Amino acid sequence: MSGELEQILLQLTQPDNAIIQQATAQLKLAFKDPAIIPALCAVMTGSQNPQIRQSAAVMLRMRVKKHWKKISLDHRESLKAVVLQAFQQETEHTVRHSLSQLSAVMVKHETPDRWPALFTLLNQSTKSNNPTDRQVGLLLLSKVVESNPEPFKPHYRQLLQLFGTVLQDLDNPTAMYYCILTLTAMTAYTGTEEMNLMRALIPRLIIALKHLIKADQGQASDAMEVFDELMESEVSIIVPHIAEIVHFCLEVSADTTLTDSLRVKALSCIAFLIRLKSKTVLKQKLLNPILQTVFPVLSAAPPPGEEDPEDEENGDEGDTDNESPKHFAAQVIDTMALHMPPEKLFQQLMPLTQVCLASENPYERKAGLMCMAVLAEGCADHIRTKLLSSMLQTVCQSLSDNNQVVRSAGLFALGQFSEHLQPEVSKYCAELMPLLLGYMSALNQAKIGHITKAFYALENFMENLGSEIEPYLPTLMETMLSALSNAENLKLKELAVSAIGAIANAAKDKLVPYFPPVIESLKGFLTDTRDEMRALQTQALDTLSVLARTIGKDVFSPLAAECVQLGLNLTNAIDDPDLRRCTYSLFSAVSTVSPDCLSPHLTAITTIMLLSLKSTEGVTVSLTDTVFSVENAYIDEKEDACDALGEIAFNTGAAFQPFLESSFQQVYELRDFPHEDVRRAAFGAMGQFCRAQHKVWQENPTEANHQAMQKLLGVVLPSFLEAVRGERERQVVMGVLEAMNAVLKACQGEALQSPGRLQEISQAIRDVLKKRTVCQDGGGDEADDDEQQAEYDAMLQEFAGEGIPLLASAVPADTFQPHLNELLPLIMNKAKSSCTVADRSFSVGTLGEILQSLVSVSGGRACAGKLSNRLLPVLVAGVRDSDSEVRNNSVFGLGALAQAAGPLVAQDYPMMLSLFSNLLSKEQDRRVIDNLCAALCRMIMSHMEGVPLEQVFPALLACLPLKEDMEENKTVYSCLAMLYSQNPVSFLLRIPKLSYVDIKRYDNVGHPETQNTLVMLLRDVAQRHSQKFEGAVRSLPAEQKMKLTAAVSQS
Repeated sequence: MSGELEQILLQLTQPDNAIIQQATAQLKLAFKDPAIIPALCAVMTGSQNPQIRQSAAVMLRMRVKKHWKKISLDHRESLKAVVLQAFQQETEHTVRHSLSQLSAVMVKHETPDRWPALFTLLNQSTKSNNPTDRQVGLLLLSKVVESNPEPFKPHYRQLLQLFGTVLQDLDNPTAMYYCILTLTAMTAYTGTEEMNLMRALIPRLIIALKHLIKADQGQASDAMEVFDELMESEVSIIVPHIAEIVHFCLEVSADTTLTDSLRVKALSCIAFLIRLKSKTVLKQKLLNPILQTVFPVLSAAPPPGEEDPEDEENGDEGDTDNESPKHFAAQVIDTMALHMPPEKLFQQLMPLTQVCLASENPYERKAGLMCMAVLAEGCADHIRTKLLSSMLQTVCQSLSDNNQVVRSAGLFALGQFSEHLQPEVSKYCAELMPLLLGYMSALNQAKIGHITKAFYALENFMENLGSEIEPYLPTLMETMLSALSNAENLKLKELAVSAIGAIANAAKDKLVPYFPPVIESLKGFLTDTRDEMRALQTQALDTLSVLARTIGKDVFSPLAAECVQLGLNLTNAIDDPDLRRCTYSLFSAVSTVSPDCLSPHLTAITTIMLLSLKSTEGVTVSLTDTVFSVENAYIDEKEDACDALGEIAFNTGAAFQPFLESSFQQVYELRDFPHEDVRRAAFGAMGQFCRAQHKVWQENPTEANHQAMQKLLGVVLPSFLEAVRGERERQVVMGVLEAMNAVLKACQGEALQSPGRLQEISQAIRDVLKKRTVCQDGGGDEADDDEQQAEYDAMLQEFAGEGIPLLASAVPADTFQPHLNELLPLIMNKAKSSCTVADRSFSVGTLGEILQSLVSVSGGRACAGKLSNRLLPVLVAGVRDSDSEVRNNSVFGLGALAQAAGPLVAQDYPMMLSLFSNLLSKEQDRRVIDNLCAALCRMIMSHMEGVPLEQVFPALLACLPLKEDMEENKTVYSCLAMLYSQNPVSFLLRIPKLSYVDIKRYDNVGHPETQNTLVMLLRDVAQRHSQKFEGAVRSLPAEQKMKLTAAVSQS
């Protein structure tokens, strides 16, 4: 049979389709004969033609991979012998490679302990004196270990000793290459006993890589993966060698004669190290050397006649993720901003940035702007409070630079600032909007690539403007609607559709006049099935979702059912992950406006979403089960499916019950997904499911509903706590804490029914505040005595701190007091004057929220009384702080203390009143003044006897009405109503100018409950003291007079 088989395999190599088809049919027949295995073995060892030998090895590999169990024992044993024999006698590298791959597949089924001959061969060849034998042995070793690393564990020590020798064989780069690949495959499985041996290899590994770079850059680039693997699975191995690794990577990054792929590997390795071990990088003084190397890479001009990918005029924005050294150099700075204390980073970074910005060379100016742009996310607080106006000025000047490359970078920077530096950046609206609108006026003449960047900046800026956008609405909407109806270029239409979404986020119901033409356009795009419309349709769905959430229920509800149908039609007609993702967002947006429209379609909707969650499309898994390629569109689809399922479950309530269990099961399985965004979304959805189940139980309090909720909480909360302790990505832990806080807020005491749950959650919060979790590099190798930290590290602690007041309001004060005693010092520590503004503000704000929580729980008053001596000094110091937000939160805290402790802090009332009086005489910030009014009201309501109303009441009235913190109207009007009900005559004597205080503000007090309090008060005044009331009403403008008279006269 082997002779015929060789003939068939030879025919498969002919350049003739008819012959190939005939040979394929013959091959299928031959494979039905059990004798195919020995026949292929005979061809693999006996054919004179290397191509045929290789084909036979590949065929055997496929057979083994799919049908190992069907191969008889005799054939298996002979195959094991033949493969090794063939491997030893083979001289062609390609055939050897295929034989080693065949052995690797066999090792998956036939573990090494059942194949002793394999070990004997590996042992002999890797230790041979003949360099070729060593090379070949290491090729085989790398393939079999990569295929199934675990069974080789007992031999790891021996292998690591062998690698120590091979890595010094500098004249045999190929052997070193296979050795490094094997080491990479083993890393994830090494135990503590191998650590020291691995640590000792690092210096040799670096020297070996340097030699490999000279010999073969492609192989060197693959071999560099070893650092990623070491950092991923066992960073402690490389900590002692961080400086050597960084210097090696800097050398590679700076060498422009090397391939981009190699330099990118080196730069991404540096970024990864900064992410994992920023403190060590700073401590070993590596920040400056990194910056000195990264800046020249960032500011390099492209080769003559070429442009950087992001500056190319191809009209496609999908090029921002380019794999160039320049792109990764910016990522290194981005990572520094996210993981290092801003003070330390800016001190060394800004001088280099200034030099670039002042340069004659446009690419250096571009680098300075790119650098400022990528700092905005990680160092937002630092820039907002210390550098905003100077940095914005630089960016605005760049928009009129004579070089388009620089102008584009300026637009990118402005977009980043607009996204991350809110709300302060919006205050520059008058200067920035005209500049951006200038770009819009020349839409049709400009290059689309440049216009895309202008839209990016404009969108991010507009999105957060709120009512400030009004004066610009006519111009903006005229521009966008004209682009929708007239533009030839589909990309331009897509940009305009996206911009309308951003405008809607700011304008809300002010967009209603423009709604009909916008909807007509969007519907047109969504029903056009041509392929080239895909990107535009995706964007149209996105904007439709924004409109559903912003334009107002009354306007959107009539369209809700049609939108759901549109979305379902699209997912049925078009197989595209981006399009599906946007339909999920649309469904969840509709669920906020009109949940009933979704109910009939929940079966169809959950079916497609669960398929997205189960799908493995776009996720490529290597043989060692470590994911190495994850395609973005499919990841985004999973993330958005999780988000949407959670929101739909909550909004549709009881209608979602039949789908809750299957949805939860799928989402729960994604909590270990390789990609962090999907993990975060999965945890978020799990929290939403708990809140949904709680809402269902509240609306229908049956025992079955109660048990279902407790069962869910019993799975979800422990998985949250496990993630807080063990998850290594900071963003995921923030998401988990946010989800847990939302569950605590909704379910309150129900979430803490399980014994020990309160203790576990308090402990997790304490661990984060003490920086002991995995994502904080906790329990690591260096004591963290430094108060300075990256802003995102501080933000993580804020998310944890927000849980404390939620716990305080969920259980009786006595139950929580022991946990609170342990947590308070960790919060109060952050109020010290040496801490950042963000920390001080968080500290006093959290203390205020905790006191506020104690107001409504049993035993809260006694608890607040006990705490007052510890908290008063911190809050009093906060009232004198130089920052208005810290003052504001401290004033709120003192008011909350008075409200919670009442008469128990009566002895402190005179000091508090004097402090407030001093503050009032010089305070400029309206929000602080509003909070001061509310604090005085809380003091009055809680312990009126302690407040000299003759002096305090006129001072309070003089500050009304509230201007910024409308939430506090509730407190103020409750206080006024109480004072009036206790002594109407004296109250009215004290309010000579009733009209200016309350009546003028009647329709602007915000909350319906607050409006109600005010109406009741005014109605009573109108009835009992009609003359006084009418006199006050007379001084009002006509419209307000009408509103008020109507409100008061309704019974």
